[in-house]
Amino acid sequence: MLPPVPIQGLHHFAWRCRDAEETRHFYEDLLGLPLVHLVRSDHVPSTGEYCPYVHIFFQMRDGSYIAFFDLGDDVAAAPSPNTPAWVNHIALRVGTVAEVEQAMARLQAAGVEVVGITDHHIIQSLYFFDPNGLRVELTAQTVTDAYMQEAAKTAHGELARWVVEKAALPRHPRHEAGQDGA
Repeated sequence: MLPPVPIQGLHHFAWRCRDAEETRHFYEDLLGLPLVHLVRSDHVPSTGEYCPYVHIFFQMRDGSYIAFFDLGDDVAAAPSPNTPAWVNHIALRVGTVAEVEQAMARLQAAGVEVVGITDHHIIQSLYFFDPNGLRVELTAQTVTDAYMQEAAKTAHGELARWVVEKAALPRHPRHEAGQDGA
């Protein structure tokens, strides 16, 4: 078997948006991510399917992007019917907890409902939804890189323990057949 290719980092995370300008305002004006590229087409390059769209890219300081597709129909992506709203999200890193606090004040002043600041033992995070229903987390690491390197040494063992414990868990009603949207 061939070895995996070396993945160097995130290029972009893409999500559907209801309105490109509304999304631009949120990510550029409120979060400070500049709009740096727009692709406009009538056909999907990978499938050839007819679907007029714009694909907009906002750049983060590390050179990666968050991107959105506006399909021209004023429809946002639907949430997953079998997944709690807090599960699927994108976490964006900031430098310090003070910056998380600053972002919280800015978002609240703009009328954005936020949850946080939440202490996750290795990070402190702020949560909110963008205009498209995408849950966004702004997070600052609160432990050293050395701590994270030590934690990596036990991650496989912790996962193996979870697999065993998970098999013994009672099924949650949300996961029972017919109630998860499947």
